[in-house]
This record gives sequence, structure tokens and C-alpha cells, in this order.
Amino acid sequence: MNKFDREQMKRAQNEVILLKNIKKNLPALRKLHKQVCDMWWYEDFIYRFYHGSLKIFERYVQTREIVDALRNLAPEGVELNSLFLEIINEGASGKEFKTEYNQDWTKHTRPMVEAFLHAKFFLEMAIKYGQILKKPEAFMPSGWAALLYLYNLR
Repeated sequence: MNKFDREQMKRAQNEVILLKNIKKNLPALRKLHKQVCDMWWYEDFIYRFYHGSLKIFERYVQTREIVDALRNLAPEGVELNSLFLEIINEGASGKEFKTEYNQDWTKHTRPMVEAFLHAKFFLEMAIKYGQILKKPEAFMPSGWAALLYLYNLR
């Protein structure tokens, strides 16, 4: 077996492990999703952005909570996608509000919204495909394919 075949086999094994991890954690993922979609997380987060509220700077904690849940689903030795982590690190860094941010509000806060929405998307895809997939499939829906990219399995 050549290196390419070994990598493909390992990737396929990790897809199975990922799906098993998702299924095993579905109750906790659903509970987190219910919190995420609550008006005090999702609605209030977007409201704070448009309202220009400094309270948006406190919301990185929720984004990090979602990322931690996603990270815990990863098969052993599998890291989260570097593009996703870049978005998270820019938007959920715990940056503190400074009054000068009001002069260029979106520059400082839009990355927070972007990070939250990406994390929310992947949480939703994990739940959706954890519920409907019996096993990883060769022909896959875009949401599952995106989730595989999150775990560098595609």
C-alpha cells in the first residue's frame, strides 16, 4: 500500500470516528444549540452589533464555547481547519472595548459576528448530519462536506 492509499484509509477511518463522536454527543450538542439560538445569544449578539453596543465584546465567550464543543468531536490527532481557526482567533479573541473603536465600529466588531456565525454553522451541520447519516457516504451533501473540511478530512 502506498502513502496516498494509507492517507485515504486513515481519512476514511477518521470520518467514521467523527460521525460516531457526533452521534455520541448529540444530546450535548442539541443543548448547546438551544442555548446558541436563544434570543440572549443569537438575537442579542446581532442586535449588539447593529446597536453599537460595547456588550458585543463580551460575547466571544459564547463563540469559544461552541468551538470547544466542535474541537471535542475531533478524532485523536485531528486539528481544526486553519481558515476556521483564523476566523475564530480574529473574532473571538477576548479583545477589550476601546472608545476609539466607535470610529471604525465594523472593523473591530464584524470579525466577532463572523466568528460566531461560522461556529454556529458548524454546530448546526454536526447536529444535522449526526442525526441523518448512518455512515459517511461517497456522495455527500455540502453541509457534511463542509464539516469534513472543518476537521481537515476532505
